[in-house]
Amino acid sequence: MGLRERKKLEAWRTIRSTALRLIGERGFDAVSVEDIATGAGVSRTTFFSYFASKEAVIFDLDPEERQRWRDILADPRDGQPLWEALTDVALELTQLLAERLPLQKRLFEQSPELCDSSRDTCDGFGPDLEEWVSRRTEDGDPLRTALVLNTAFAAFTTAIEAWDPDDSFEHFQQLVRDCLRWAGAGLAHPVS
Repeated sequence: MGLRERKKLEAWRTIRSTALRLIGERGFDAVSVEDIATGAGVSRTTFFSYFASKEAVIFDLDPEERQRWRDILADPRDGQPLWEALTDVALELTQLLAERLPLQKRLFEQSPELCDSSRDTCDGFGPDLEEWVSRRTEDGDPLRTALVLNTAFAAFTTAIEAWDPDDSFEHFQQLVRDCLRWAGAGLAHPVS
């Protein structure tokens, strides 16, 4: 990464961390784009050169998170059954998002309309995960791939809904583990 790219990444992260701090202190609705820009020491125009909206500053992936996500999926997990490997991938994803998930969960509770904004983040992980599951599904069967993905997403969503963000992050990860284990019990030995 060249100097210019490093400076852009530093500015991106400064804006993001300022936004997360301010929103965490005051709540989403009480913080404006101007507040974030001022706190980060940038102009409103600079803010919008990095983020499309105030919602995006919460949900957009860090420019390096996309590569870390691909690295997680690049691990061959040789010999590991699909559902176990998928559980490990989901837990690694939670670690990748650990800094933001508690705040995001609190914001969803305060402003349910933000759930729509978060879908783009999930969409950012979905296609790569679908391809990963498809490679590990017998003959890349699209129906089985869709069933595995939809079941995993439902289990993950259930864990998020059940988690109190004031509880430890380890508790959240245990909820993810449990939900995926329970959901996967019916998928561990699929019927031919």
